Amino acid sequence: MDNLIFLKPIFHEKIWGGTRLNTVFNYEIPSEKTGECWAISAHQNGDCEVIDGPFAGKKLSELWTHHRELFGNIESHCFPLLTKILDASDDLSVQVHPDDEYGLKHEGELGKTECWYILDADEDAELIFGHHAKTKEEFIKQIESNNWDQLLRKVKVKKGDFFHVPTGTIHALKKGTLVLETQQSSDTTYRLYDYDRLGDDGYPRPLHLKQSIDVAMIPHEEIKPEFKKHTLDDSTVTTLVECDFFKVYKWDIQGKCHGLHQPPFTLVSVLKGNGLINGRPIQKGDHFIIPSSVTQLKIEGDLELMMATV
Repeated sequence: MDNLIFLKPIFHEKIWGGTRLNTVFNYEIPSEKTGECWAISAHQNGDCEVIDGPFAGKKLSELWTHHRELFGNIESHCFPLLTKILDASDDLSVQVHPDDEYGLKHEGELGKTECWYILDADEDAELIFGHHAKTKEEFIKQIESNNWDQLLRKVKVKKGDFFHVPTGTIHALKKGTLVLETQQSSDTTYRLYDYDRLGDDGYPRPLHLKQSIDVAMIPHEEIKPEFKKHTLDDSTVTTLVECDFFKVYKWDIQGKCHGLHQPPFTLVSVLKGNGLINGRPIQKGDHFIIPSSVTQLKIEGDLELMMATV
């Protein structure tokens, strides 16, 4: 079956969320505190519904369970990837994710390696990416002494920046950033620091200090992305990352391009513009999956696409 699988996003309200998912992407959001758009997800905490075609109304998890041929019959603990857009109208908590071994043992789900593409950022925006401790003892001492400014590593960001965030990386998006996130399909997050703020219930949100210390990468080691570009007809394809868990490519198209679709499947997010893919109209804010059965791609228009596969 050669139908592209278009999905209906799911939205999550967060104390740090805002309105840019509406103002930038024209999504109907539940409130002015909407922090996350789960755009392509089969996770139990946000299982996207197929919009149209032969599987209309089905959940992505149902397709994964009953129609694995759409995804090249790959073997995996679950549908392996998840695409989000995050609107950080305020600082997110400082957090860390476990690897698969720790996540499966302690939480019953995969760990979470992820990556960020900065869709937009306020002037002087920054994020937390790593820490300055050289040893586990120093890491624990700084936490116990509340020396967060000394411990945490801050990085300036701008639109178009890209970050690979392996498991164990201490990280946090901060106020004024809009981010496309590609990640392993997991919702396990250990909160290390939350700025002593209160949740919606009036109490501090729980921290996970033991787990954070268990899984943190010490010392911090940053993987510098090495972007590779090539042209295909009227498009420029940039390889952003190729790791054990996913491969992510940005396609900038001005005109037409024809190419082969490599199995097993590809997640696509339309970041900008409008056009056609295999004759199907697409526009900014669309998210869909190219299944394994599609072998040829014909794309035309003025488009920025983010594509991810395993």
